[in-house]
Order: sequence, then structure tokens, then C-alpha cells
Amino acid sequence: MSTPLIQNENFVKVAAPLGVGILFLLFWEIAVQALEMPKYILPGPIEIFKALIDGWQPLLGALYITLKVTFLAFVIAVVLGVAASLLFVQSKWIEMSLFPYAVLMQVTPVVAIAPLIIIWVDDTTWALTVCAVIIAIFPIISNTTLGLRSVDPNLLSMFRMYRTSRWQELVRLRIPGALPYFFGGLRISSGLALIGAVVAEFVAGTGGAKAGLAYMILQSGYNLQIPRMFAALLLITLTGIALFALMVWLSNRALQNWHESALQGEH
Repeated sequence: MSTPLIQNENFVKVAAPLGVGILFLLFWEIAVQALEMPKYILPGPIEIFKALIDGWQPLLGALYITLKVTFLAFVIAVVLGVAASLLFVQSKWIEMSLFPYAVLMQVTPVVAIAPLIIIWVDDTTWALTVCAVIIAIFPIISNTTLGLRSVDPNLLSMFRMYRTSRWQELVRLRIPGALPYFFGGLRISSGLALIGAVVAEFVAGTGGAKAGLAYMILQSGYNLQIPRMFAALLLITLTGIALFALMVWLSNRALQNWHESALQGEH
């Protein structure tokens, strides 16, 4: 006997938020039509969709630039963040000496330092990438370091009882145990890389350098093309959702059949 769709967890996970989104869009469109809201103040979903279709070429071109910066920053943040975490776990003194500087990068507003980075780095793409890396790297460092430190004391004692090398302890105990923390950091960092790219593009756009979707938003706002501005915002939102979903999929693929977080997600 087949299970009703309403009792299918995988179906509900997709259908429930999708239904809420559709209801929200319907309410939005009805409210805009009923209040006769001018589209230069608040366009309805239909006007935004029309703007997305009419301006798909420049919007997709801007999306490509934003995605390029986002993925570059994300990859660099992962590589540098993992390397820093592996360094921190080697010595508590190293971690105590360098970790505060990672926190310093996290709490420093990128908007304040982005103009300097754009001046110092000649290539616009790499300047935007540096800004995005500064925002995206901290979750990788903090989560991975926490995972590498959070090992079972009994297993650690057993490894040391058998006099395993530091390399064996790292590869066979610490890294497998840190993977759930690492993938949790990826979920956060992927979204922050996108945010960092957009924020940096805003700064670059105010200086006249054409960038990605953020520049499109600025340009549309100056020209009172509000539906087009919302279309660019929609693309940024959908990109963030896609990145998060990709990280969840990677996490489940890597942790399936052995870690409880992935096993619970399958039920």
C-alpha cells in the first residue's frame, strides 16, 4: 500500500515551503492590484517576472559575473580556512596566537575596507573576490577547528596508547570526526561568499566599475526601473538558495551511511 503524499516527508519538505511561497506571491499581487500601487514604488510579482523576461540577457550576464566572484571567493575561503584549522590543531599556542586575527576579519565591516581593497588590487574581479573571502572564511575556520578539537577522548587515548603518529591521528580520527562541522561551515560560508560578492560589487559600482547583479540593482534604482531591480534581487535570492541546497546535498552525500546527521535526514 502506497504512502499518501501528505505523509511523505520528502514531499512535505518541498511542498510546504513552496505552498507558503505561492500564497505569499498571490497575496502580494492581489494587494498591489487592489491598492493600485505604482510599479516604481512596489511592483507586483507579474511585473517583476516581465522585467526578468524582458531583460534576461543583461541580467544573466550580471549573474555570471556575480557567480564567478562568489565561487572564486568560496573556493579560496575553503582552502585557506581548512589550512588555518589544520595549523591551529597542531598547537594550542598557535591557535591562541592567530585565532583572534580570524575573529578580527569577521567583525571588521567589509564595507569600510572594500574601497581600500579595490584601490590596492588593480583587477576588479580579484578585488571583489578578496572582499568576499574576508566575509566567507570565518565559518570555515571556526567550524573546522571546533570539529578537529571535538574528538572522543576515549578514542584519542586509544590512539595515543598505540603510539600512532600525529599524521595518523589527524587523518584517521580528527578529520573524519570534523567532517560534519566542516560541512556545516560550508553551508554558512557559501551564502556569505555571495553576500560578500554583492556588497563588494555595491562599493565598486558606486565608483563606476561595472560589476554584477549589485551594479544592476544600483543602475535600476537610479533609473527608477524598480521591477528590474526586484528581478536582480530575485536572482540573488535564488542563487543563495541554490548554493545552500548544493551544500546540503554534498553534506548528505559525504556523510550518508555513517553519520547520524545524514541518517536522520533520510527518515
